[in-house]
Order: sequence, then C-alpha cells, then structure tokens
Amino acid sequence: MERWNEEAFSGRELLRPGRWCVAFLADWCPFCRSFRPMFEAADGAADISLAIADVTSEDSPLWDTFRIEVVPTIALFQDGKLIARRDGRPMKGLERTDLEDLCRTAASPATSPASREG
Repeated sequence: MERWNEEAFSGRELLRPGRWCVAFLADWCPFCRSFRPMFEAADGAADISLAIADVTSEDSPLWDTFRIEVVPTIALFQDGKLIARRDGRPMKGLERTDLEDLCRTAASPATSPASREG
C-alpha cells in the first residue's frame, strides 16, 4: 500500500494503468483513525491497488484538488480517471460497507464515471 502526502502527490501516481482506491485521511480525525485499519485490511483482497492520501494538514492542496469536504473519503480511479467515490458522512465517517460497496463497483465491468458519489 502506498502512502502519499501533498509533497509526494503530483497526480501522476494515478495515471498508471489499473484501478486505484485512494483513502483521503487526516491524523486528527477520529473517524479516519477508526476507518484506516479497515482500509488497510482490504489491501490485496481485490484486484485494486490501495493508497492513502494524507490530508492531515488543512492547508493541503489535496482538499481542493479532489474536492474533499469530509474525511475519510475514498475514491476509485481507473487509468487516472475518477470512476466512483464515497464521501465520509459528518459525525459518522465511513463504514466497512462503504468500502465493500466501492470494491463491488470496482469489480463491475460497466462502471460509469464518478458513479455513486457520497
């Protein structure tokens, strides 16, 4: 599993062939801290590469680049294009079912662009 922060993340990381599920997480967020082990446990479980994008700094450009309003947020990319995402819910975050649902979306051959947002 790769880990990216704003210094390391240039956007080129997602331009590789294949599917990437990226979790946007912040260390100060209790919902991110509880979601992170679920996300890390999914590594290798599907034919999807996983990465964590660190948005701990509220000044990180990743907030604006990916229009992150609530963390945790998970986004699924295929060949550099966003195909699905799940935004965290305020005061609730994300649950295992959100990750499972996004993984099912990844397994679907007919995924529409940016389908099933938050």
